[in-house]
Amino acid sequence: MPRQARDSDAGTRQRLIEATAQIMRDDGYAAATSRHVAARVGVKSALVYYYFATMDDLYLAVLRSGADAALARMREALTDTDPLRALWLINTDSRLTGLNLEFMALANHRKVIGAELKAFSERVRDIETAAMAMVLRAHGIDMEEYPPVVMSMLLTQTARGICYEDAVGVTQGHDEFHAFVERMLHRFGSAATT
Repeated sequence: MPRQARDSDAGTRQRLIEATAQIMRDDGYAAATSRHVAARVGVKSALVYYYFATMDDLYLAVLRSGADAALARMREALTDTDPLRALWLINTDSRLTGLNLEFMALANHRKVIGAELKAFSERVRDIETAAMAMVLRAHGIDMEEYPPVVMSMLLTQTARGICYEDAVGVTQGHDEFHAFVERMLHRFGSAATT
């Protein structure tokens, strides 16, 4: 295949992935049909199946594309001067958590999506736990009493929960919680280790 055709081929495939992600963010996973995705990209719906044998294959491509980017951000957080703040910021970004929520809902109906989401979530949990362990160790915190996996879950799962609540308009206690986390991040952040 000539280079120009390959580039166009890869470009169309990527545009289908991006359009699917945007539709899922804007309208939910149920709206991300082959017809809707194709219309968003400006191609015939049959072309979706040229690039992806099934809609599950397209959803997996969207999930993997987002997972690769998320894992890169998570790994960067490990080397940040304030890794816990970096994780907090990643997990309070509603642009990211909204799509995750759609994949969680989709996983209830599509087992292949659930399996992929599980594998991705386990990699994320490992990175988050490693970041927390570094901070706890640096501050001489007893990791038996405060297990890094538990502490990282408290930080990141709460951050995601706040995003999910924001999405439906629940904000009670959020300002107070953000202020509390800010105090903890300051206490255990880079400023506290210098």
